[in-house]
Amino acid sequence: MTTPAPPVFHPGPHGLSLATRFTPGFGPALVFLPGYMSDMAGGKATAVFDWAAEIGRACLLLDYSGCGLSEGKFAEGTLSRRRDEVVALIHAHALDEVVLVGSSMGGWLMLLVAQALPGTVRALVGLAAAPDFTEWGYDTAQKAMLAAGETVLEPNPYGPEPTPTHAAFWADGQALQQLNDGVPFDGAVRLIHGQADADVPWTLALTLAEKLRSSDVQVLLIKDGDHRLSRPQDIAVLLDTLASLPRD
Repeated sequence: MTTPAPPVFHPGPHGLSLATRFTPGFGPALVFLPGYMSDMAGGKATAVFDWAAEIGRACLLLDYSGCGLSEGKFAEGTLSRRRDEVVALIHAHALDEVVLVGSSMGGWLMLLVAQALPGTVRALVGLAAAPDFTEWGYDTAQKAMLAAGETVLEPNPYGPEPTPTHAAFWADGQALQQLNDGVPFDGAVRLIHGQADADVPWTLALTLAEKLRSSDVQVLLIKDGDHRLSRPQDIAVLLDTLASLPRD
């Protein structure tokens, strides 16, 4: 494992300082988009960064505002804000070709960033991608609470504190649903999903594959893989997938 690169902070589009780690190299640069309450210190992000540094591949890790080392309040984070932050950080690092690697919520966000940067995003790799989870991830009562401006708290299987969903995030997500119509992206797409995922149905990967306009879409199902896909064998699949992406 490489020595972690020190974080570098950039002014974000909404006036907040955003933390990144970057290793230079050949491209397209890998840009890792963490999940809902994750950051760039997570196991998958770190593994991708270490692998990229080892082979001389450009790679950018980042923390959304209100997450990890970045400034801001988590409660104020929305998909639109995080999309704008990712776009700004790609520009700040002068990356003209990127591959977006999106984990869970990051798999939704990668679709939005790709549409915001159509000439820059060359490929997408989703890990338990969860587009539109504001729609299918909440029951009628929870949606009513969120629509009324309340915060929904749910048990967190990964930590002691409950997982909050704030009304602003939910409303923004509802306005940014991707699966009702076709997803306008033409580059290579690889969707990795565990069939033992208790949080995001693996069938969603098939739905997303169908909705993507690209003809170069592959779905890889890991029968005993859970939502995190962070075991060594899962990370090996991810790195093999990144290595096999077309470069043209």
